Amino acid sequence: MSVRIRIPFRTASDVFRIVLGWGAFGVLLLAHPLLAAPVPVPVLIIALVGIVAVILVCAFGVVKQAEALAHRLSDPYGSLVLTLSIVLIEVALISAVMLGPGEHTTIARDSVMAVSMIILNLVIGLALLVGGTRHRGMAHNRTGTSMYLAMLIVLVSLAFGLPALIGSDGAYSTAQAIPVVVITAGLYGCFLFRQMGSQASDFTEVDPRVRRAAATGTNADAGGIRQVLRDHRTEVVVRLALLVITVVPIVLLSHDMAALLDDGLGRLGAPVALSGVLIAAIVFLPESITAIRAALRGEIQRVINLSHGALVSTVGLTIPAVLVIGMLTGQSVVLAETPADLLLLGATLLLSVTTFAAKRVTAIHGSAHLALFAVYVLVLLG
Repeated sequence: MSVRIRIPFRTASDVFRIVLGWGAFGVLLLAHPLLAAPVPVPVLIIALVGIVAVILVCAFGVVKQAEALAHRLSDPYGSLVLTLSIVLIEVALISAVMLGPGEHTTIARDSVMAVSMIILNLVIGLALLVGGTRHRGMAHNRTGTSMYLAMLIVLVSLAFGLPALIGSDGAYSTAQAIPVVVITAGLYGCFLFRQMGSQASDFTEVDPRVRRAAATGTNADAGGIRQVLRDHRTEVVVRLALLVITVVPIVLLSHDMAALLDDGLGRLGAPVALSGVLIAAIVFLPESITAIRAALRGEIQRVINLSHGALVSTVGLTIPAVLVIGMLTGQSVVLAETPADLLLLGATLLLSVTTFAAKRVTAIHGSAHLALFAVYVLVLLG
């Protein structure tokens, strides 16, 4: 007697996105000799448009799976799945670049700085603007939000501020790097353990109406996460696999696109650092779309879990990884930021603390974050 396992959702569109994403990556590999700089302008434009189109299609597939998992698992577990999937792949790629040929002393600093400004100002700003416009003010779980910001203040200070003061040419010595790795990894591990364990309730919605709407159709409140996994194991496993398989080509394509962007921006006379910002924006596109959609539904705590959680994971995982690689390979890892970027980063953290100290966040808060992101772009272009 055969047993049929029924998947409680359609996967035809998901399979199409997977084939499209990986197919595009394969075509890019085959066309690599044709895309070596300098690329003819028509080919450059076609390649960039094609890559962005594929990434957008795949991104909506990731969003679909992420929202379904969030609905099934409830927060913080649902948001954590998407966050860790993207961040772990991003960290792996940064590490692979460092282990590859050539010198990449500032890749971690530039990548994490771009991600920080995009997440804390652009994504949060847009989410608060659209969510605040629709719902006036949105109440968040101030205990959980405070924990995210406390983590960010410590991790960002260790990553970008301290090496400028005690490091050599912006890089930690081995004797300095070892305790920084231990402190960073230990703090992040403790945070993750508490977030997924006894303090999970600190990362849930506080507005009863929003909580009821978000929990509709789940049994997370009735039996906890273990009960959900027992009752819906097949669905969760399949959706998680689809999410990861769909998000990998997004990250791979975005990094392959970096060379094309560098070539195009170089011809336009734009700063090379702008390429890193565009790549970071594309890598975190699925999370950004998910956060904006959550804000439109008034799920501000989910926005915070996705945005602040992504940045905590990015800094908490990237910095220890690149420092360990630097020590093992003898490479210098420059982490110290410029005075202008340190000022903007400090202003961003101060603004974030001020914003989320309020009981209800509004569109005005979002406008302030967007204005600060605009200043960051001006500094970048200057």
